[in-house]
Amino acid sequence: MNLTPLVQSFVLHFGEMGSRWGINRTVGQIYALLFVSARPLNADEIAEALAFSRSNVSMGLKELESWRLVRLLHQPGDRREYFSAPEDVWAIFRTLAEERRKREVDPTLTMLRDALLVQPDNEPDRHAQKRMASMHELIELSTSWFADVQKLDERTLRQLMKLGSAAQKLLLMKDSLKPAATRNKKAAGP
Repeated sequence: MNLTPLVQSFVLHFGEMGSRWGINRTVGQIYALLFVSARPLNADEIAEALAFSRSNVSMGLKELESWRLVRLLHQPGDRREYFSAPEDVWAIFRTLAEERRKREVDPTLTMLRDALLVQPDNEPDRHAQKRMASMHELIELSTSWFADVQKLDERTLRQLMKLGSAAQKLLLMKDSLKPAATRNKKAAGP
């Protein structure tokens, strides 16, 4: 299986970026190849195309399966396993976000919740706990917001993403429509 220069460039780039995203180069290249492939590939085809050992390909595919980024398929009359990446980039985005939340955000929130239950008995711990509380609030808020965004259909999500800074203008306009007493109370704080 020979890769065209375009595909090879994409695959190599994904390998480089993979290490920055917390996955190894091999896994990144395997995913990139499956993503641009017109048909499902088996492990031998992947190993040949990328010049990787069969065992590296198997380990990479297991990693991608654990992230739910590849699907295992069987072809009629063929005992080999074939793999493909989801077609829908929005589904991939949602899957990646969900997996990253489970692997990175949830453990951090658990640690912060536990730390906030401790009764500090000295000033350094009170200060640290106050800082942890602000971090916990930010992560909870962003997680809740992102969970709401995850529920949006693709069309609405596209519109939201295209809004960009216009969303801020809408919020400012909304605030300007409130009665002056409400705005002043909000500006004064709790």
